[in-house]
Amino acid sequence: MSASLTALLGFMAWTLVLLVLMEAIRSKLVLTGEVPANGFNPENTNLSPFMQRLARAHANCLEGLPIFGGLLLLAAVAGKTSVTDPLAYLLLAARIVQSVIHLASLSPAAVTARFTAFAVQVGIAVYWVVRLAA
Repeated sequence: MSASLTALLGFMAWTLVLLVLMEAIRSKLVLTGEVPANGFNPENTNLSPFMQRLARAHANCLEGLPIFGGLLLLAAVAGKTSVTDPLAYLLLAARIVQSVIHLASLSPAAVTARFTAFAVQVGIAVYWVVRLAA
């Protein structure tokens, strides 16, 4: 499997890890009677700050998947993974770093670091679009 497809798999797996973590914590909250089964909202705004950050980190992955994953898939289908392979793992690493920082803190320094990780992803995507279109 090419680096591009491996990174795409990693992106989807990371998104799934965040979802499984969120649902495991929600299940514990229901089983312990802390929250009724119908007491959740999509943003987890009625739960702890960590759970709210977890919901946003997961949503960020879902929002980015069509763009970043789409470019990786397009390159693979078009036989142009030579464009995306060199930066595919960096894109995945930047996504994971962004999520981990999001889960850890909302301090100004953390938000700046998280934005930097996102900017790396956007920069890579723009570069890929230009190269794939050429």
